Amino acid sequence: MKTIGLIGGMSWESSIEYYRIINQEARRLLGGTHSAKSLMVSVDFAEIEALQRAGDWDEATRMMIDAARSLERGGANFIVICTNTMHRMAEEVQAAVSLPLLHIADATAAAVKAAGVTVVGLLGTRFTMEQNFYRGRLEQMHTLTVLTPPEAERAIVHDVIYDELVIGRIDPSSRQQFVRIMADLVARGAQGIILGCTEIGLLVGAADCSVPLFDTTRLHAEAAVTMALGDKK
Repeated sequence: MKTIGLIGGMSWESSIEYYRIINQEARRLLGGTHSAKSLMVSVDFAEIEALQRAGDWDEATRMMIDAARSLERGGANFIVICTNTMHRMAEEVQAAVSLPLLHIADATAAAVKAAGVTVVGLLGTRFTMEQNFYRGRLEQMHTLTVLTPPEAERAIVHDVIYDELVIGRIDPSSRQQFVRIMADLVARGAQGIILGCTEIGLLVGAADCSVPLFDTTRLHAEAAVTMALGDKK
């Protein structure tokens, strides 16, 4: 079994889910008392969030590269960035280490296409919904049609993530807003919805939407176990 290198803490609420899902999946596949071999570098999300808000992506990239290099020195065999937004610098992180990086959008797209879905709604931070690093990868590399909510709804999704979910606050009224926003995406033609922030799965689930939900946290974590096990499954 390969050792999974996790860059976590963005937020730790979802990093817990990564750790739980990875180990549950390893036990499911291997049986008995098996768990996954892993290392985690957990950053202070307050520092990351301040850099995101200020648009200082260069410093945020440096921090991600430092974390990846720490994992490389620690003996990890590949890198998993436990957040969608910070895949904005995935290429720079990959270039800075000799280890492969398991991209969250690739793991998600594989599941979307396996389900026969070609048109997806995307929810996430403003950065994920609006910038090209994520939706562009889905569209150009994986030939998916990606729909995002209108501006006002994007603001709601972004604010719920940063004001509530990353600090562990689950508000039923926010769930209802997400249900409405997802229904609007379905009405526009979305055949599935990508939960493109690793905390959104804490708020909504399959029962909240009429089309399949693709939880990037679970899909990324399960893909990490697949990569770690290789031919041993």
